[in-house]
Amino acid sequence: MKKILFALFILTCMVQIAVPVKMIWNKENAIKTGKAYKFRTAPVDPYDPFRGKYITLSFDANECTVENSDTYSRGEQVYVTLGLDSAGFAIPVKISREVPSPEADYVSAAVMYAYSDKLRVEYPFNHFYMEESKAKGAEDVYRAANRRSSPETAWALVYVHDGEAALDDVLIDGVSVKKLAEEK
Repeated sequence: MKKILFALFILTCMVQIAVPVKMIWNKENAIKTGKAYKFRTAPVDPYDPFRGKYITLSFDANECTVENSDTYSRGEQVYVTLGLDSAGFAIPVKISREVPSPEADYVSAAVMYAYSDKLRVEYPFNHFYMEESKAKGAEDVYRAANRRSSPETAWALVYVHDGEAALDDVLIDGVSVKKLAEEK
């Protein structure tokens, strides 16, 4: 009986280690083998001190035309097939309930809301975590770059591979927000 309990204990420990290792592996694999997409960011709501040490990201490319948008419900998982606009930024080409073909670059997202024939989604990479001492400065730089009157362009660099998306960096006019926060 003790041998069975010990074996179950070891198995439980292995599963608890394997799950986060697999999650980390998926993200690292997406960064190493995936295609890079630049998601143009949009202005965000004011700072929320209860959310912790990260930058909250909002994206311009979170809306697409769909048929029967009223059949989608808030929080429903959908798949967003990605393309590029003329400036090289990511745009949603198609949103569907079915997993796209393996040849397409796509990410999963959650439905925020539907209206008319449009569907607005929330991507799973909308938080950019940073070292605690630099997060406030980075958020200030990011917020300034996203003001409607700002001449700067801010974007998130996201790698996509087989539906897995990994947020690598947030850049302002091509410079990492981490570096800009250090200079501030």
